[in-house]
Amino acid sequence: MFSIGPNELLAILLIAFLLFGASKLPELARSLGKSMGEFKKAQKEAEIELRRFEKDLEEGKYTPQDKRAKLEKIAKDLGIDTEGKSDDEILEEINKALPKTEKAEP
Repeated sequence: MFSIGPNELLAILLIAFLLFGASKLPELARSLGKSMGEFKKAQKEAEIELRRFEKDLEEGKYTPQDKRAKLEKIAKDLGIDTEGKSDDEILEEINKALPKTEKAEP
């Protein structure tokens, strides 16, 4: 897969410095950090919701229609398209979107 080495990183930083100037770079870095934090927060919330859903599913609290609706909601929160996919395919996509250390069980 593509990886960024020190030379590429230096070139990117130099281009950013030339485009935005020294005064805007800290502001851009803060914005990027906040965006990443919000994304990770949403990802964690989706994972918690998925775990709760799986527990409720094991206890028989959902009908098949409820199960599908809940899976679609979790997938939507993670930005996953559910059009034309089975429940198992959606669950697989959700697991791919979650952090590798915290996989959900089907």
